[in-house]
Amino acid sequence: MSRVSILHAIDVRDEASGLRRGFSQKPGWLSGVRFDLLFVAGTAAIGLTAGLMSHLAPSLFGAILVADLWLLGYHHVIATFTRLTFDTESFQRYRWLVTWLPVAVVALVLAMTLGVGAWTLPTLYLYWQWWHYTRQSYGVAQMYRLKTPQARDSGWEMKAALYLLPLTGILYRSYQAPEKFLGMELRVLPVPLFAVEAAGAAAAIALCWWVVKQYRAWREGELPLAYNLYMASHVAVFGIGYLAIPNINYGWLTINIWHNSQYMLVVWMFNRNRFKAGVSQEHRWLSTLAQPANLAKYFGVTLGLTLVAYLGLNSVILALPATALPLTLIAYQTINFHHYIVDSVIWKVRKPQMRQTLGLESLAA
Repeated sequence: MSRVSILHAIDVRDEASGLRRGFSQKPGWLSGVRFDLLFVAGTAAIGLTAGLMSHLAPSLFGAILVADLWLLGYHHVIATFTRLTFDTESFQRYRWLVTWLPVAVVALVLAMTLGVGAWTLPTLYLYWQWWHYTRQSYGVAQMYRLKTPQARDSGWEMKAALYLLPLTGILYRSYQAPEKFLGMELRVLPVPLFAVEAAGAAAAIALCWWVVKQYRAWREGELPLAYNLYMASHVAVFGIGYLAIPNINYGWLTINIWHNSQYMLVVWMFNRNRFKAGVSQEHRWLSTLAQPANLAKYFGVTLGLTLVAYLGLNSVILALPATALPLTLIAYQTINFHHYIVDSVIWKVRKPQMRQTLGLESLAA
């Protein structure tokens, strides 16, 4: 169904007042109907399906997890390096992120493992990934809001509606106090039930207030379609992943798959927009891969690099002499923590370069 057909189907006129009610004539897509529906609905559907399948048929969890790690998890980490090292300009700008930062992260991980215990790594991962996933979702929601000048909610209203639900979720996981997370020893922060209930009540109030604001926009025929679709996907994924699915592993899988697949599409969109004028002689390799006609080649190259990098890492770990240190855990959590720090630096929507590349430069925050 075309964009015009969608808007026509939901365009309702009040016969008494003559006012049009429904969605805005400018839906606020980041890239276009096909891309955005895949980016919003498609990624959420994949994550929710995987999580619910694991919940209903636990025997499938292992296979789904392996597919997630190799096709999405490791792949989305490697995709980050298209922003860091695929061209000289990016490498010069972010040199410290790929030279000194990894050394600092390794030192931190070793200090935690040797000084406190290996349990610190999955524990830190649980809470840091919660923040990382939430921050990515906030950044995407902000992109949609900036694409939608007619959005009626202010920045603080969106933040309250967006942040309080994941906060409730991580508090609930802490209250559950699981002893294992993905097979690793876990120690969570002690959280009483009333804290979960208080956060949940605040989240419900914030979401209800946000819905009221959107309803008012709908009554005036100015409800932003893409923005609302994204916010609905955020609520569905975090709500089901953290609160509806009782098992911490299956709930994590839901959000992880959504996050990974969403991230890969954002990176591709950024690179495509950066070289939308065509192949650049200064950045010939990346600009060639980023052309829309080379979509399959782009993901084929990044997936190939993923296989080489992670199979190589596994081979190195297996070749090392036996040690009491959990080398696999140290290596993979070092990669995760480095990735989280890098993302916090290179993906800030408020930066002029980001807004310009994503087509947000003319809109007010």
